[in-house]
Amino acid sequence: MGTYFVGVTVYFSSLMNVFAERLLNWYKDNARDLPWRATSDPYRIWLSEIILQQTRVEQGMPYYLRFTEQYPDVHSLASAEEQEVLKLWQGLGYYSRARNLHAAARQVCEEFEGRFPVEYEKLLKLKGVGAYTAAAIASICHNESVPVVDGNVYRFISRYLALETPIATPSAHREFSTLLKEWMPDLAGMFNQALMEFGALHCTPRNPDCSRCPFQVSCLAYAQNRVEDFPVKAGKTKVQERWICFLDFRYGNYRYLQRQDDSGIWKKLWLFPYLEFNEPFGKDQIAGLLKTRFGLNTPDWILGDEWNTRHLLSHRKLHVTFQTITLKQPLDKNAIFECDAEELGQYPLPRIMEKYLEKK
Repeated sequence: MGTYFVGVTVYFSSLMNVFAERLLNWYKDNARDLPWRATSDPYRIWLSEIILQQTRVEQGMPYYLRFTEQYPDVHSLASAEEQEVLKLWQGLGYYSRARNLHAAARQVCEEFEGRFPVEYEKLLKLKGVGAYTAAAIASICHNESVPVVDGNVYRFISRYLALETPIATPSAHREFSTLLKEWMPDLAGMFNQALMEFGALHCTPRNPDCSRCPFQVSCLAYAQNRVEDFPVKAGKTKVQERWICFLDFRYGNYRYLQRQDDSGIWKKLWLFPYLEFNEPFGKDQIAGLLKTRFGLNTPDWILGDEWNTRHLLSHRKLHVTFQTITLKQPLDKNAIFECDAEELGQYPLPRIMEKYLEKK
C-alpha cells in the first residue's frame, strides 16, 4: 500500500464515525424497497447478488421473483435440470452466472448439508462466488465485518478521497477493502448496503447531484472540481469485432437447432447453426459454406429474408445476421436437430435469438 494511501487512511479514519453515521442516515431515508432487503436468508441474498451482477435492478427484479417462486430454496434449485435453469434465466445474458448458480446450489447441498456457509472464507469456495458476493452474504446475513467493493463503491470512495489508484486491479481491491474496514461500524451489513445504494442512486457515473450530496463538504474530488475524473480506470481492453450469420433453415414447418458445447459465448444454449467471419461477408460466402459445411448444393435451397443487428459484449462487438433459408429437402447433419417451429420457445435460447424470433 502506497505512502499516500496510508496517509489518507489515517487522516480520514478520524472522520469514520461521522462518515458512517451520515451514510446510514442517508440510507434510512433513501433506500429502495427491494424484496431481498426484507430477509436475511442467505439463499435469497445470494440469488439476488448473482442476478444483479452486470444487471440493473429493474431488469433483474422479475428474474429474482420468478426464481424464488419456482425455486423457493436451495434444495429445489439444486434438484432442477440445468436446462430448466438456463431457460428461466433466458434474456439476462452472461449465462455462466446461471450455470454457476446451479452448480453452487448443488455444492451447498452436497458439501454443506444444504446450509449456506456462514463465514466469508467458506463462501468463497462456492462456484461463481467472488470477494464481492461473499462479502455481501457474510455481512448482510451474519453481520461479518467484511467490506463490499463493487463498481458503485469504487466510484463513491475514489471520488470522496480523490484516489488515483486504477480500479479493477487486485491492489485497488486491497486498498479500498482496508480503508472501508477501518470505517465499518457494528452494523456491517447495513453499512455495506448503504455504500452500494449511495453509489447506485446518488454518486452516479454521470452527472451526480453534488449540490445535494450529504458528503459534499468533505469530498476531495468535489473540492478539486474533478468529480468526473474518478474512478481512475486502467487501460481498456481492445474490443474485438466479429461477424456472425445465423442460418434459419426452414423445411415446411420445421426449423433446425444445435446445442452449443462447453465453449464459446453461448455455451450449453440452443442456437440456429451459424457461420462466423473475421470481416463483413456476402451471400456468395454463405452459399459456398452451405455446400462445404452442410452438403447443400444451390438447387437444394433458396435464400430468403435477412435480419441484421449488433450485439455488444464486454470485449466484443458482434455484427449479427439472421438469414432465412428455405430447404427443398430435410437437412441431414449430425448434431443438428429438427424441431417443429412452435417448439422453439421450449429451449433455452440466447437473448439475441429471442429478439429475432419476436420479430418473426
